[in-house]
Amino acid sequence: MKLPTLLPLHLLVLLLSTWAGGTPAQTSAGAAAVMEADPQAMEARMRAITSELRCLVCQNQTIADSHSGLAEDLRREVRTLLERGASDDEIRSYMTQRYGNFVLYRPPLEPSTWLLWSAPALLVAAGGIALWLSLRRRAALPADRFEPDPAEAEFHP
Repeated sequence: MKLPTLLPLHLLVLLLSTWAGGTPAQTSAGAAAVMEADPQAMEARMRAITSELRCLVCQNQTIADSHSGLAEDLRREVRTLLERGASDDEIRSYMTQRYGNFVLYRPPLEPSTWLLWSAPALLVAAGGIALWLSLRRRAALPADRFEPDPAEAEFHP
């Protein structure tokens, strides 16, 4: 393609990206304005974020579901960050910096969490190996080591 035919395409892409997204400052300010104007959107966003964070007291509940005092404080902190215009990633990052990866229900794949992420596959592999060894040992046993099947004994007098 020649330069003159690419120029209108580039201008169109630039115009659409500016119109749709704006600058990051405008986007976060726009999100904050939407939050103030639409409390239901803020509540939905808060519910989504708090359902991804683990209650450090209960440990098997999210802070959205927990009734502990710490969970209430963390929900209040998330709401404050949302009102200030923080993004979802910024809130998760803040909570991770403060409480560590344990606060996340889906911790990142890092060297310190490799065992956590690989444990299900390792357990399935160990179970498969145990089953294979058990069947192999059983196949090596002589037939007289097994009790006769009652249904089979009726056909062979």
